Amino acid sequence: QSTWGNSVMEQPYLTLNNGHKIPALGLGTWQSKPNEVKLAVETAIDAGYRHIDCAMVYGNEQEVGEALKTRIGSVVTREELFVTSKLWNTQHDPRQVLPACQRSLNALGLEYLDLYLIHWPIAFANPNLNFENNFPREPDGKMAYVSVPLEDTWRAMEQLVDAGLVRSIGLSNFNSQQVDRIVAIARIKPVALQVECHLHFQQKKLAQHIAQHNIVLQAYSPLGTGMAALFEDPTIARVAAHHHKTPAQVMIKFQLQRGFVVLPKSVTPERIVSNLNVFDFTISDEHMELLLSLDQNSRQIVPKIDVNGEKVFRDSAHPDFPFHLEY
Repeated sequence: QSTWGNSVMEQPYLTLNNGHKIPALGLGTWQSKPNEVKLAVETAIDAGYRHIDCAMVYGNEQEVGEALKTRIGSVVTREELFVTSKLWNTQHDPRQVLPACQRSLNALGLEYLDLYLIHWPIAFANPNLNFENNFPREPDGKMAYVSVPLEDTWRAMEQLVDAGLVRSIGLSNFNSQQVDRIVAIARIKPVALQVECHLHFQQKKLAQHIAQHNIVLQAYSPLGTGMAALFEDPTIARVAAHHHKTPAQVMIKFQLQRGFVVLPKSVTPERIVSNLNVFDFTISDEHMELLLSLDQNSRQIVPKIDVNGEKVFRDSAHPDFPFHLEY
C-alpha cells in the first residue's frame, strides 16, 4: 500500500462549478457483479482511489456499501471519498426522487452522496410509484414509457441538495439541447454530465458545449466496452510503448489531459491498480493530436432490445431519447 502513497498525493482533482472538488479518476461499477464488486471497491480504495461511481440500477449498491463500511474510518474518512449514484428511469416522477435517493443512501450505508445524476433523460412508467420493476414492459413487449418533463425531475433533484442528502447534482446521457433545458431553469446548476467517451467516440462537440456552462464531462467506458479494436490500435500501442505504459493507461491519461473525469471499470485487482498508475507521465501535444485523430464518432452504449428477432434501439420512440441529435 505504501508504494501507492505518492500516486494518491499526485491525483488531480477538478473543481466543480459549486466549489466542491472531484477526484479526476474514479472506479466505475457498471456490470460489476455483486459478488465481485465488494473486492473491487476495497482494492480500489486501498490502492488510492477516492472516487466510486455507482447507480441504483446496477443492482450492486448494497455490496459497494459493504466495501465502504470496511474502509471508511480505517483507510479513509468519509470526507476523503467522493461517491456518486444515479436516479433510475422509473423514478423521474418528482415524488419518487427523494425516496430513490434515500434508497441508494441506505444501500451504500451513507448519510449523503457527493453527486447524484439523472441516469437517462428517458422516463419509464411506474404508476404505483414503487421500486419493483426497473424495466417495465407494455403487454406487446415494448418498453412502458411515460413523459415526465425533465425540468420537473430537476427541481426535485435540487431539493435533495437543500435537504443535505446530496452535495452536487448532475446529468447522464443527456444531449446538448437537454442540458440547455436544465441550465435554463436551474436554481442549482448541474455540475457534471456523464457520457460514453473513449478514443473512438471522443464527444468533442458535446464537451465544448458543456464547457460553456462550466459543466465537467465524466467519461464512462473510457476503454470502450468490449472493443478489442482500441486495444489493438497501432497508434495507441505506439504512444503506450513510448511511455512504457499499457494501452489502457494511455486511454485513461488521454481523457484526463482533456480535463475530463475518467471512470474506468474493472473487477480485476491488478487492472484496478494499473488503471490508477497514470500520474507519472504526460502525453505530448504531438501524441495528443495523433490520439485525437482516432475519433470515429462511434457510439457503443445504446440500450437495445429484441423486437421480432431483431436488435433495435430500445428507447428511440421516447420523446426524450437523447441520441437523435448529433450531440
